[in-house]
Amino acid sequence: MKKTSKIFPKPKSVGKRNWGKEDLLVLIPNTLTLKKIKIKKGNKGGLQYHHYKNECGYLISGKLRINFDLGNGKLRKKILKKGDVFHFSPGTIHQEHALTDCVIIEASSPHFNDRVRVEKKYGLKVIGGLKSTKPNEVIKK
Repeated sequence: MKKTSKIFPKPKSVGKRNWGKEDLLVLIPNTLTLKKIKIKKGNKGGLQYHHYKNECGYLISGKLRINFDLGNGKLRKKILKKGDVFHFSPGTIHQEHALTDCVIIEASSPHFNDRVRVEKKYGLKVIGGLKSTKPNEVIKK
């Protein structure tokens, strides 16, 4: 018989985030994660890509600017509003910047600690945030 906690899991923080809050809602081992992410107005994550992580999201509330590269070495921008969705496959350079307080529901492959920061590639300053990881440092749960 299944435990109730497996059917109705409790949110768990994934660690301190200066830009807001990130809670793991569901982890289905070797399959997917579901997270609730809150980004405070004016804050942004690092310009990055993932070795393995495949992620998509739904903007529950707020206005979010996505900086991204389609693979030609040029950064583009798109403004997302409530109800918009995004998908970043592994290797897609992206950055989320909250123009207002934002709430995002994110589903992704269960790869943790998977990021390669690329600000320098675009002549941008690296200001805080989590550092790049190597493929062997990625944790699959």
